[in-house]
Amino acid sequence: MDDLTKHWNCLSLSEREGDDICIKRDHCSTEHLIAAFFLTRRALNMDAVARTFKPLWCVDNGFTVSNEAAHKVLFSFDNSEDVDRILSREPWSFDKLLVVLQLYNRLTPLEDLTFDKVSFWVQIHNIPISYRSKSIAEDFCESSGVVDRSTEASKCEGGNYVRVRVTLDVYQPLCRGRVIKVEGGKKVWVNFRYEHLPNICYWCGCFNHSDKDYDIWIESKGSLQISSQQFGSWLRANHTGPSKKNVVHVSDFYEGRAENISTRWRWEGK
Repeated sequence: MDDLTKHWNCLSLSEREGDDICIKRDHCSTEHLIAAFFLTRRALNMDAVARTFKPLWCVDNGFTVSNEAAHKVLFSFDNSEDVDRILSREPWSFDKLLVVLQLYNRLTPLEDLTFDKVSFWVQIHNIPISYRSKSIAEDFCESSGVVDRSTEASKCEGGNYVRVRVTLDVYQPLCRGRVIKVEGGKKVWVNFRYEHLPNICYWCGCFNHSDKDYDIWIESKGSLQISSQQFGSWLRANHTGPSKKNVVHVSDFYEGRAENISTRWRWEGK
């Protein structure tokens, strides 16, 4: 059936089959949709999906979950604000496995959509203090994905690390860090840690299968040593969000005194 849907233009159509029907825009649904692809091999239970995301998304008017087969799901919302908020807070996971979301325009068949991009907050650790800035950290992340350089500086502050918003290809191995060369030719390794990182394959660093589903692991019949894994839980950030405890901005000393003097003069003049 899927092949027939894709190759209908190769068929000799009758008058009844080939007569075009023009669909008016005002006849289309006004719901706002998110298309989702669940990177799991298990069958999906829509009740479980709804229970998982209801407390996470906090949608005032609720939402509808529709199973579209092949681990693809449609989420329907009453307004675009909920959709924008949910998409901006990626990544999301179900049963500790990644869920790839995208805005759905209803015009493209679901089977033709490509679910391969997810945005993460990446923490860059071990940057020498002289180079610990938003722009330099963003340069470090260019090799891992598409960097969002429009992010507010306040959201990137992490105290002893810098946060960078990066869109990753979920079918490529995670970037674990970068070797950088500082003045004098010294090489330094900076670590990448990912906020809200779901389960990945610790053998190859990809999202779309588990350790036990990795081809080389299966071929080895379980004889590979866990100690030889190239990825691990150390890629998962312990703390998420911009730092509020480690970074404190202090206002100008004289600015504060000037405000106090101005306030005092107003009171004395009454």
